[in-house]
Amino acid sequence: MSFEQIYLHYYTRMKCFAQEYVLSEADAENILQDVFADFWENREILQTHINVIAFLFTAIRNRSIDYLRRRMKEQEVLEHLQEEYVLTMKINMESLVALDEHFFYREDIEKIIQKAIDVLPEKCRQIFIMNKIEGKKQKDIAVELNISVNTIETQMGIAYKKLKEELKNLYPLFLFLFCL
Repeated sequence: MSFEQIYLHYYTRMKCFAQEYVLSEADAENILQDVFADFWENREILQTHINVIAFLFTAIRNRSIDYLRRRMKEQEVLEHLQEEYVLTMKINMESLVALDEHFFYREDIEKIIQKAIDVLPEKCRQIFIMNKIEGKKQKDIAVELNISVNTIETQMGIAYKKLKEELKNLYPLFLFLFCL
């Protein structure tokens, strides 16, 4: 039998076989394309006396197993990510529920925030105040202080990290006031 005869004769049966396991018609067709491409590349096999049905069956079986293993691993990763997302959502919801709305009316909040800002290293504090309190853009601050924008970004990262630590009990307020 020629390659074309084998392809025409076995394609439908092999597609049905693959689709029974991989479920998707498109995925079954992709598997068959790969199998027949390999078969074509190794067409000298046609000149030997091999059992074509056994060869195709084994190739499709192996490709289907590989496909299913890959899909199962992808599904496990997706489920893990979904679990992490749900856990984060629960934590965020609990954090908001626990947040006392009267907390925002405390008169000493400004003092607490100012104290946290005052703890920042001098240059870091200056850049943070210019950016978040005075509303200046990083590019303008870089020009004014004669430093690079990368330095501004680095100092802002340091400021956020230190303020987050200092205001850990006030983290929702920190996010509200200085949204990253």
